[in-house]
Formats: sequence, C-alpha cells, structure tokens
Amino acid sequence: MSPFVQLLASAVALMMAMGIGRFALTPQLPRLIAEGQFDLTAGGLVAAANYLGYFLGAVDAMFARQPAQVRLHGGLWLCVLLTLASWAADGFWSHLLLRFGTGVASAWVLVMIASLSQQLASAHGRQRLGALVFAGPGVGIAVTGVLALGAHLLGLDSAALWLVYGVAALVMLLAVLPWLPRALEPAATPAAVNEQGHGTGIGRLGLVYALYGIGYILPATFLSQMASQQFHGQWQADLFWPAFGLASALGVAIVSLRRPGRTSAWLTTTLWLQGLGVLACLLGGGIGLALGVLLCGGPFLACMQLVMQRSRELAPHATQRNAGLLTACFALGQLSGPLLAALSSHFSGGLQPALVLAAAGMGLAGILAKGSSRSQACGSLRPAG
Repeated sequence: MSPFVQLLASAVALMMAMGIGRFALTPQLPRLIAEGQFDLTAGGLVAAANYLGYFLGAVDAMFARQPAQVRLHGGLWLCVLLTLASWAADGFWSHLLLRFGTGVASAWVLVMIASLSQQLASAHGRQRLGALVFAGPGVGIAVTGVLALGAHLLGLDSAALWLVYGVAALVMLLAVLPWLPRALEPAATPAAVNEQGHGTGIGRLGLVYALYGIGYILPATFLSQMASQQFHGQWQADLFWPAFGLASALGVAIVSLRRPGRTSAWLTTTLWLQGLGVLACLLGGGIGLALGVLLCGGPFLACMQLVMQRSRELAPHATQRNAGLLTACFALGQLSGPLLAALSSHFSGGLQPALVLAAAGMGLAGILAKGSSRSQACGSLRPAG
C-alpha cells in the first residue's frame, strides 16, 4: 500500500477524531449556553471532563500491550458514535459524560496515529509528508466551523448540529478505514543509547507540553463564546473558529518546509507567538480576536508537530510510549485550563485573569524549550565514557 495514501488516511483520521470528536464543543458552546443547557462556568467543567478523558486515554495508550489498531479503530468508532449520541443530550451531565468519552477516544486516535504515521514516514524517507499529517486537526476544526456557520444561517439548534457532525464523522471514517497505517516491524535498538539524557530531555519536554496545554486551551475552548459575546450572537462570530482551523493547518505546512534541525528554536518561537495571541484576546473587539486567531491558531498544531519531532530526536525507538507520555502531560495542562477558566469566571465574571496566567505559562514554556536545546548541545560536547 502506498505510504502517501496511508499518511493521507492518517491526516483524515485526525481531522475527524480531533476536529470533530475533540473540538466540536467549541463552536457548540454559544448555542448550548444560549439554549440554557448550562452557563459559562459549567461549560468550562464540561470541557474539563473532555480533557480528563483525554488524559486517561493517553495514559492507557502509553501502556497498551494490544496491537495499535485495536485502540485506533476503537477510538475512531467511539468518536463517531458518541458524537451521534450527543444529538439526544440535554443538560450539563449528559454533555459532560459524552465529552469525557470523546476525550478518551480522541486520545487513543492521536497517540496511535502519531506513532504509526511517523514510523511509516521515517521508514520511507517521507518525513516532510509525515509532518503534514498534523494539519488534519486544523482542517477538521475548519470543517466544524463552516458547518456551525451553516447551521447558524439555517437556524438549526445544537441537537441538529450534533447530528450533522456525527454524520460527517461517519463519512470520513468509512472513507479511510481500509487505508489506515499498520505497525511496522520494530527496528533493532542501538546498543549505545544515553537513556538517562533522553529521559531527562523527555521529562523537560513533557513540562513544556503541559504548560502549552494550559495556555492554548483557553482560546481554543472559548474563542467562539468570546466572539459570540463581541458580535452579540450574529453570524460573523462563527467565522473565527474556521479561521482558527485554517491558520492551524497553514502553520503546520509552513513548519514542515523548514530545514532539518533547530527543532527547539522553532518550538520556542511557536510557543511565544501563541503567548502573544492569548494576550491579544484580552484586547477585545474584532481586532483582538483576529490577532488571537492568527497568533494562537497559526502555531497551534505546528507546536504539536514540533514536540513530537523533538521526542523522536531524543528517543527514536520509543515512539508510542513517548507519544502517550507527552499527550498525557498535554492533557493535564488542558485539564487545568478550563478549571482555571471556571474559577476566573466565577470570581471575576470573565476570563481575563485566566488568559493572563495562560500567556505567562506560554512564555515559561518557551524559555524551557530554549534551555532544552542548550543543554542537549552541551551534552553532545561531553566526551564519551
């Protein structure tokens, strides 16, 4: 089977599992709040349930002993079924439980696709094409945003839009199911591997990824709600989420064109740009939100791709384990974000304090990523033995 077809199928799988199964709540949030199903504080808790499921799914995938296809296919089907089931959900608890389930399922898909697709790309010398797999969620986000805009213009409620999302997810899954990548034979591990140095590097990278999770998740979760408040529920508010997705996909394409090496420097740049984007959301108004879309959306998936690339540079023979570990760290950060938003909304009546802390976390993550590059360079100069 052509590696190009398998990598394209991987991108579509992420497009469905992440763009729809994972992030469909964001464009739905203004509708759910307007329908009185819950308020902004409860919306933060529903989002947190999704990220808790994402964390548990990542931990489970990290220690999985069964073939990768078991969780990959199971996660994809669960994303479809739970999204369809959301059509019948009404109120806080039903949405919380369904978002928890889609969190588990989407983590399974991300960890397995990240591992399988990058092994495949490396084995066939198609690393640049493998990097483009991470554009899939951005295209999926754009699709959910366009569908939400169409639903708004047609006057559809949240239940009808869940059904539209579920049918779209089913079509994508049936289209790619026969072409998904399979595990390759494991390569022999070199005898001399500095496991201690690699372990330290992966731990530091996990901290960077956790801080990134806290920072990006606030605009990623509440962007549509902030736009809805700014534009008083008019259709223009629905333009910001698909623009976020398109900017994310474009960011991956730009980063994939870079020359090999300097992964940490690129990672630092994407983190600091996103920090500026979070601060831009504080400006309010259409300009502030547009800057937030550009500066948060553009580096969003590129940062994810760079983290996974960095982990392969540190430990090329532990792709599934490290993808699971990093995704779990990321999920812990994401889980903290909506809880921070709920506290901010409860005590201050808005998201401003939470956004300031998120931007600070992005700044710190960039410093740590930059320091990681320097420490590796120093380590490589040390004499062996």
